[in-house]
Amino acid sequence: MAIIREALAKDIGSILSIYNEGIEDRVATLETETKGLPYMQEWFDNHKGRFKVIVAEHEGNIVGWSSLNPYNNRCAYAGVADLSVYISRKYRGKGIGNLLLTAIEDYAKENDFHKIVLFTFPFNHLGQSLYRKKGYREVGIFKNQGILDGDYVDVMAMEKLVL
Repeated sequence: MAIIREALAKDIGSILSIYNEGIEDRVATLETETKGLPYMQEWFDNHKGRFKVIVAEHEGNIVGWSSLNPYNNRCAYAGVADLSVYISRKYRGKGIGNLLLTAIEDYAKENDFHKIVLFTFPFNHLGQSLYRKKGYREVGIFKNQGILDGDYVDVMAMEKLVL
């Protein structure tokens, strides 16, 4: 089983690789171009304090990661975090996401977040199944929210109150 721990600088390459799989697979993000190490280093450097990055490590390899991200910079939203969860292709559907979500939600509570929001594609059934099992509810669907490979795609908003 995987060990869940705080991400370290040495994990950035693995985090990047898993993120790029999500971009390539077209199931997790509207990003269409894979990212390089400078991009991920800057992203990692911006995740300090309350905005944590955690990883799932299995037999010495990073197989998934999750992060709490700023939702909105207005002070009224200080208790709301945006969620990212990415799992390596080989480990999707094997319980890694559940472990990561449990850990990141505990961290959110400890750091005075009262709500976690996330945005997913309506066709990402594996992700939605996980989120629903963990108590997230669908808020609504943004129609034609973005363009992916030349086509408009909808984006589903989900949320969970964690306090």
